[in-house]
Amino acid sequence: MKNKISRTTRRFERASQRLGRQHFVLRLYVAGATSGSQRAIKNVKSLCERHLKGRYQLEVIDIYQRPELVNSVEIIAVPALVKVMPPPLRKFIGDMSRFEQSLLGFGIGS
Repeated sequence: MKNKISRTTRRFERASQRLGRQHFVLRLYVAGATSGSQRAIKNVKSLCERHLKGRYQLEVIDIYQRPELVNSVEIIAVPALVKVMPPPLRKFIGDMSRFEQSLLGFGIGS
């Protein structure tokens, strides 16, 4: 019985370590160079540096310049942050000032 528990514990610890090293691919959809867009970009970059330093790729997409990318992920409002990788796909809509409260829903632990 003890051997079975230690194997389970080792598997859990390995899975936990892999999760901690995951690379995140994020897309931030904004509308032009407005103050709201700039604030969202600043907030997301700050949070990524704080919680995902060295483990993320952030692509900022202006929906006016790249409208064809909006339909593929069904963006209904901006700013919107989409976690593309790792699955599952998750979305957060708003100015990103309260995004830190949603990190766990994105699978991002501090």
